[in-house]
Amino acid sequence: MTVERQPDGAEPPRADLIDRIERQTAFLNRNFELLHRRSRTHSEMDRSEYLMLRTLGAAPEPPDINALAAMLGLSPSTAGRQVAALRRKGFATTTPDPADRRRSLITPTETGRRLAAEVRRNRQEGFADLLADWDEDDLRLLGDMFRKYNLAVARKHFTREP
Repeated sequence: MTVERQPDGAEPPRADLIDRIERQTAFLNRNFELLHRRSRTHSEMDRSEYLMLRTLGAAPEPPDINALAAMLGLSPSTAGRQVAALRRKGFATTTPDPADRRRSLITPTETGRRLAAEVRRNRQEGFADLLADWDEDDLRLLGDMFRKYNLAVARKHFTREP
């Protein structure tokens, strides 16, 4: 990837670079919405449920609502509503924490794991198809830049990294 240069060969000023990032982010959001609407992802699971289940699946141990909220950059009340929706659909369960029975630990159910895995496969297939002509260096760079961006957002707005 190259940086667009000014007519005199100089790099653009930082404000121009930020403007370009802002514009491309707007397109990125639109494109993600477009891809979501046209995707084959499971209709029983929305994006927030998928992300929550992916987060639960990656956690080294079942988190409580406060830890899960922190991992996702949500308020505990928002995370609680999302967990309640997962429970109603049979995608997650809560159990009392044996160390502190005032806390509930959240765990994905087998159904939740299976549907999240299906959505993940469908998303990965879509990205693989979309980016089929990209070389591995560009794929690695895109993944690295997305991670760096997400970490910057997390450091500024979350209490835990994604």
